[in-house]
Amino acid sequence: MFLGTFEPNIMDKGRLALPKKIRQELGEHGVVLTTGFEKCILGFTEKKWEETTNMELGKPLFSDKEGRDLRRLMCASAMNLDLDSQGRFIIPENMLKYSEIVDMIVIIGAGDHFEIWNKNKWEEYRSNLGR
Repeated sequence: MFLGTFEPNIMDKGRLALPKKIRQELGEHGVVLTTGFEKCILGFTEKKWEETTNMELGKPLFSDKEGRDLRRLMCASAMNLDLDSQGRFIIPENMLKYSEIVDMIVIIGAGDHFEIWNKNKWEEYRSNLGR
């Protein structure tokens, strides 16, 4: 389970070294990244991503417009990335732009996945919780 809040440094060209706790949860496998709903990046284990998408992909392809839209968004925005020996990878440019990540980031554990946020956006989001 992904737990905790981390503030690692993002390096040149979007290179990120994941915190040890996050790497331990990922195990020996890569990570699936996709864009989130609140201008953040979601990270899943390959297994959890398959479980999550199989629920939607198991529905008939032509069931309804919302289903087709969700299927397209889920698959088009996702990328499977390998980590190097130090748990680093490069966040794709389109995801950096979408999440408005430039330098300061926060990684939060969210149970079955983790999220990468622009630090200022995360603080703004947290300050609006419960309002």
